[in-house]
Amino acid sequence: MGQSRKKRILLGVTGGIAAYKSPDVVRRLQDAGAEVQVVMTASAARLITPTVFQAVSGHPVRVDLWDAEAEAAMGHIELARWADYVLVAPATAHFMSQLAAGAAGNLLGTLCLATEAPILIAPAMNQVMWRHPATQANRATLESRGVRCIGPAVGSQACGDIGPGRMVEPAELAEAWLGAVAQDEARTSVSGLLAGLKVLVTAGPTREPIDPVRFISNRSSGKMGFAVAQAAADAGAEVTLIAGPVNLPAPRNLRRIDVETAEQMCEAALACVAGTDIYIGAAAISDYRPEAAPQKIKKRSDRLVLEMSKSRDLLATIAALPGAPFTVGFAAETERLEEYARQKLDGKGLDMIVANLVGARLGFDEDDNSAMVLWRDGGEELSRMSKLELARRIIRIVAARHAASRAGSVTPLRRPAGN
Repeated sequence: MGQSRKKRILLGVTGGIAAYKSPDVVRRLQDAGAEVQVVMTASAARLITPTVFQAVSGHPVRVDLWDAEAEAAMGHIELARWADYVLVAPATAHFMSQLAAGAAGNLLGTLCLATEAPILIAPAMNQVMWRHPATQANRATLESRGVRCIGPAVGSQACGDIGPGRMVEPAELAEAWLGAVAQDEARTSVSGLLAGLKVLVTAGPTREPIDPVRFISNRSSGKMGFAVAQAAADAGAEVTLIAGPVNLPAPRNLRRIDVETAEQMCEAALACVAGTDIYIGAAAISDYRPEAAPQKIKKRSDRLVLEMSKSRDLLATIAALPGAPFTVGFAAETERLEEYARQKLDGKGLDMIVANLVGARLGFDEDDNSAMVLWRDGGEELSRMSKLELARRIIRIVAARHAASRAGSVTPLRRPAGN
């Protein structure tokens, strides 16, 4: 683990039938290098004896918030502080509801409110319960607060149903926890790099209406821009994210503004740019927009010709502002990547550009990506990796280049807007 001590996991076990798998979860986490203590709900203790968990974990098991001996020294607070991570497996629909509501009616719920450790849950319930709007609303609420939801898996259930709701298998849970540790350590690697700075990020596609029911857009999913915004927030920046129409949850600890058209994105960005230290233009803004018809266009002939006007160039406009922020552009190309990216870097007067190839299984809609990061007198190639890790690598480079420019060792190249 690269640590002086083992990671400490508080395993919460709630009263779902999948609790029979939880002793194996303890073992798998131990094999992954963790020290585990177990807290059970009263319902879980009716399904499987606490003695089993004490035997496999090597620690006493807590069940009751009103345990006089343990609580003489505020044991629940001590446990909450002891944990590096809290994993609840299984997490029933009832427990998810309690946690979303902030209820502290039992020991496990109290610990989850009292801890500052990251919380992971492994839902386990009947497939109808999982699909219920209340459960999905609770899931969304928890995820918006940073709780990681692992699963559920799809398959046969104890009740005889088949569908989503099975608890993820213990080995997969241990792998998911290791992945969470890796993500958190990666987040720590950028911590503080942009502290005290204001960062503006544009992300996603835009939609340009043809008529009230049709529009022109592109294949951008917004994943890369959202990852960059998250990485900047993790680096300590005050982040404003302006997002086109995407199906993505808002990253943590930032302000999000939703827009639809290229002009709306330009207006929102220019309204926010004052006082911004760094602007990162990761959005795939439409280059051209049609004149929208006021009513639905009827199919009257074999051909339809659209008259289109050039959209405002947001990147060049911001780069040309008096006292412009450190401006980072993105370039998605299908060929001659470095050549076209450098043309954009120089032509728009950018401080830096992030370029990547797009096409079949490249860039758009994918969860991973590679990139070439260029500035006027240098560059760095980043191999294919998850978009979040790639975003962190980009933010580290942005932080270094911004610091150099602020120190006067880099002279920004500025050109008039529209070039």
